[in-house]
Amino acid sequence: MRHSPTAKPSRLVTRLLAGLLFATMAVSLDAHAASVARTGRGFGPVYDAAHETTFEGTIQEVVMKHTAGSPAGMHLMVAGPKGLVDAHVGPFLSKETKAVLQPGVPVRIVGVSTSLGGKSCFLTRLLTVDGNTVTVRNKRGFLALGHANREHLSRSKASLHEQEGGAR
Repeated sequence: MRHSPTAKPSRLVTRLLAGLLFATMAVSLDAHAASVARTGRGFGPVYDAAHETTFEGTIQEVVMKHTAGSPAGMHLMVAGPKGLVDAHVGPFLSKETKAVLQPGVPVRIVGVSTSLGGKSCFLTRLLTVDGNTVTVRNKRGFLALGHANREHLSRSKASLHEQEGGAR
C-alpha cells in the first residue's frame, strides 16, 4: 500500500491538534480547581463589596510608615462612633489630597472592614474630605491610581463650583 505525501502531514496536524486540545483542557481544569480552592484570595486583602459600610469621623493621625502585616501605603487613624479605625487609603493619593489629610479634619469613608494578621483594618474605597470625594479603590477593591484621583477631585470641585452658581 502506498502512502500519499499529504497523509503524513495530515496525521501530524491531527495529533498536534489533539494534543493541544488535551493540554488546553488540562490547564483549564487545573485553573478552575485552583480558583475554587482559593476563592477570594489574591495579592492583597480580600475586598467584599457586599459588606461595604460607611462611617464618618475625625482624623486623629496620618500614618505613612509601613508596619508588618498591614497593607502598604497611607493609613488614617480615624475616630468615629465605633472608636478608632485604621483606614487604609493606599499609596496612590494625589499630592492635593494628601495635603488636606491632617489630624482634626473630618472625613467620610466608604469601604470594607477586614482583619489582617489579627489586626482590624478598614479598606477605603471612597474618601470624602473637605467636600470632595476621592476614589481610592474600584468596586472590586483594586487600588485606583493617583491620576484618576486628581481627575475625580477636579470634577468634584468643578461640580461644587457649578452648584454654587459659577463665577461671580
